[in-house]
Amino acid sequence: MPAFHPAFEDLPPEIPIFPLPGALLLPQGRLPLNIFEPRYLAMTLDSLASGRMFGMVQPDPAQPKGETGPGTYRIGCLGRLTSFSETDDGRLLITLTGVARFRIAEEIAMRRGYRRVRASYEGFRADLTVGGPAPMLDRPALLAALRAYFRAQGIEANWEAIEQTSDAMLVTTLCMVCPFEVREKQALLEAPGTEARAQMLVALMQMDTHGMAPDTRPS
Repeated sequence: MPAFHPAFEDLPPEIPIFPLPGALLLPQGRLPLNIFEPRYLAMTLDSLASGRMFGMVQPDPAQPKGETGPGTYRIGCLGRLTSFSETDDGRLLITLTGVARFRIAEEIAMRRGYRRVRASYEGFRADLTVGGPAPMLDRPALLAALRAYFRAQGIEANWEAIEQTSDAMLVTTLCMVCPFEVREKQALLEAPGTEARAQMLVALMQMDTHGMAPDTRPS
């Protein structure tokens, strides 16, 4: 069990959010971030002083821009700061570890330039489950799709490390690091569980490998 394992009832009801296109955080995943904008430096420092958590969300290009910034997708992922360092030029290099997904219930008053929301975690209790049964995945099919996708993308991979990674963590990591489009990343986030996410991941890699045009992809 990870060192930090909150109860569902202890998840924060009000959280800062960091809207960032293409940056996908999943429960148990680890997302490195380079923080340099003043408002997000303030958000990170405030989070370090109080609970060490904030939410990652993606801007939704289909939503109109509001008073506080671009419209966002309604579902994001709460993360906890698990590593932190400061550079000589004032940037913050952090790692955010995924805790649980949330749905934005409403946006609340900004603080020090960064956005905040009231979050609902209903429907995402399973994100906190650790040590349950391993997901039922077709690992050979996943690895075959991954090899073809990496070859088509010109991506070098440490296959020895990949082979040693558990099914659940492999799916989580690949969903986060593969250069999919924003809406595809969002679909992976909103998948009900690891098995469904793995099936979607394989489909997306196969479509990219075979050069399917963006407007023919499933929405």
